[in-house]
Amino acid sequence: MKKILIIVGLVIVVGALVYINLTKEEEGTEVSTEKVEKGTVIKKVTGSGQVKPAVEVKVSANVSGKILKLTAKEGDIVKKGTLLVELDREQYVASLKRAESALLAAIANEKKAASELERAKKLYAQKLISDADYEATVAAYDAQKGNREQMEASRDEAADLLDKTRLYAAMDGIVTKVNKELGEIAIGATFQEDVIMIVSDLSVMESVIEVDENEVVSISYGDTADVELDAFPDTTFKGTVTEIANSAVTKGLGTQEQVTNFEVTVTIGNADTRFRPGMSTTVDIYTERADNVLKVPIQSVTVREKNRLMKKADIEDKPEDEEKPKEEEMVEVVFVVQNDEAVAKQVKLGISDDTHYAVLTGLNDDDQVVTGPFKAINKTLNTGDRIKLKEGEKNAD
Repeated sequence: MKKILIIVGLVIVVGALVYINLTKEEEGTEVSTEKVEKGTVIKKVTGSGQVKPAVEVKVSANVSGKILKLTAKEGDIVKKGTLLVELDREQYVASLKRAESALLAAIANEKKAASELERAKKLYAQKLISDADYEATVAAYDAQKGNREQMEASRDEAADLLDKTRLYAAMDGIVTKVNKELGEIAIGATFQEDVIMIVSDLSVMESVIEVDENEVVSISYGDTADVELDAFPDTTFKGTVTEIANSAVTKGLGTQEQVTNFEVTVTIGNADTRFRPGMSTTVDIYTERADNVLKVPIQSVTVREKNRLMKKADIEDKPEDEEKPKEEEMVEVVFVVQNDEAVAKQVKLGISDDTHYAVLTGLNDDDQVVTGPFKAINKTLNTGDRIKLKEGEKNAD
């Protein structure tokens, strides 16, 4: 008797589960939906970087010397031609004096050689000296002339080095960086910068960002951009793409974390006077725009095997001799609601923004597309499946 009761109980439980499942299937999968409408989709590329002046001049010395004067500090406004730095000049003054003295001696020797050449010309015309003596006199004059020209070049070089002990502003701007103190040594070198200070034009600022190699190809000169600075929350500045690097910036070369980016420069049109070089920025560059197009939420788009797009009943009607593809072709689809059933429609997509795709073909105005849940759209939902709308959407138009 006890066994019979247990068996009866199990039958009742199993029957209840079957009934619940059948009822659930009949009711269908609960989904959320949204009507397809026309609108604007704007594709954008986002990157982060830093603010810097469009023009900045690094003031460095071409000659070595102790810094005797620094006439400007960080934040000072300077005009073109303003004296900024003066180095110790003593050794360069002495070098110039030596060069000038050597030049005077060379000029005197040239005059002497010129006088001897004039006498030699007269004697040679009277055939009182040999050809060899005359040619030697000419050669002696040419040598003294060359020596004088060499001493002039040495004098000019010494004067140039002396001039370089004073450094002037090359443009109007603001001193944004001072790297040296009074008494420090400026290491002068032609091919190696020893920057003493930086003068920047803060009236034109730009943001230099890094963009992934797959996205930089869609950016063009003149593209508009929105620039946000961490230091100015809830404020957006307008910008324009003015430079796109041709060489890549590669990080983690040879590792699994290798990243290849390209620098893109965006000039900020309405820069705030409070901008400072080095401030962090996030930039949205708008690369393409589509107006008056059908658009669907990004989460509504998924992929299915092409042969699963037809209704279940139609599958049985396929000719038996129809060849099955060796590899199932995957296509992009959107599920629409028709007579309380899900119907997968193959779509051709255009550009996208943060929330929507532009749909080129496959949908019509006012189609009601399934927007969730994620698992149903991406895995379980198929053409012909019963669906029901979430509460609050049943009467939505």
